[in-house]
Amino acid sequence: MFNGILIEKDERGYRAGCQSLDEAQLPAGNVLVRVAYSTLNYKDGLAITGKGPVVRSFPMVPGIDLAGIVEQSDYPAIKPGDSVLLNGWGVGEKHWGGLAQKARLNGDWLIPLPEGLTHRQSMAIGTAGYTAMLAVIALEKNGVTPAHGKVLVTGANGGVGNFAVAFLTRLGFQVEASTGRQEEAEHLRQLGATSIIDRGLLDAPGRPLAKEQWAAAIDCVGSHTLANVCAGLQYQGTVAACGLAQGMDLPASVAPFILRGITLAGVDSVMRPPRDRIEAWRRVAALVDDELLSSISREIGLDEVIATAARLMDGKVRGRIIVDVNR
Repeated sequence: MFNGILIEKDERGYRAGCQSLDEAQLPAGNVLVRVAYSTLNYKDGLAITGKGPVVRSFPMVPGIDLAGIVEQSDYPAIKPGDSVLLNGWGVGEKHWGGLAQKARLNGDWLIPLPEGLTHRQSMAIGTAGYTAMLAVIALEKNGVTPAHGKVLVTGANGGVGNFAVAFLTRLGFQVEASTGRQEEAEHLRQLGATSIIDRGLLDAPGRPLAKEQWAAAIDCVGSHTLANVCAGLQYQGTVAACGLAQGMDLPASVAPFILRGITLAGVDSVMRPPRDRIEAWRRVAALVDDELLSSISREIGLDEVIATAARLMDGKVRGRIIVDVNR
């Protein structure tokens, strides 16, 4: 037996709770992992609270991230005792995820724990930091360098946004952060942002073309915000789109694409092939340190997950939530 968060939906309604589970309940897979740490992401919050159609089958253990030690393996490249890491692949949506003390998984979904990182550190980073690095790499692949000018990060107080600000700063970029929580401005400056703008300047319908302000952007918000970011990019600027906190729609004009030659680069983290994951995590491991991770994350136990998920959905959580599934 082991403990985990279980989401159920039946004639009694939609509910999530922390309960004791049997290993026999775990879904099919060729690797059994003793989970050390998981995380609480926005998608997990949607799943736990039922505020978004994230879960595809019931019952479901949420948790799109996990790090732990292999207990059993029928996968050739993975052996018992290996430290492994997982992000995405539909885990926590279609397949039982990381918010439990055990997980049975497909070996194709796992990568080795990056050199130099502990299980806890990797979950302080989690999908948020991994996605932020994928977005940075997308900008770099399109030729963006610090010499081109200022880079905007929207949704900067979220997990991805925090890491995007920190990574860009540590790579020499000048960063402008957009947030609706001005009380967190000092935190963003400590991460490296040189200027802060209110999200209200971006989250309403705007003009097809606006003043050229940013060489590039990492957008965690979508909808009108992404449209306004596109409109405000410099000639041949690039925006890496990796979030949809405001919405999935894109009420934009083709004007900045045709008249300024901008690029909209989509960033997927869920189904990314292993080589991209390993490279992104290698880059992350080279940039982070305990000081950054401590400023950007805090730890909770498994029994605090349900209440924290509700606070996350109410916009009352800053940065990363690490979950010690064994307390």
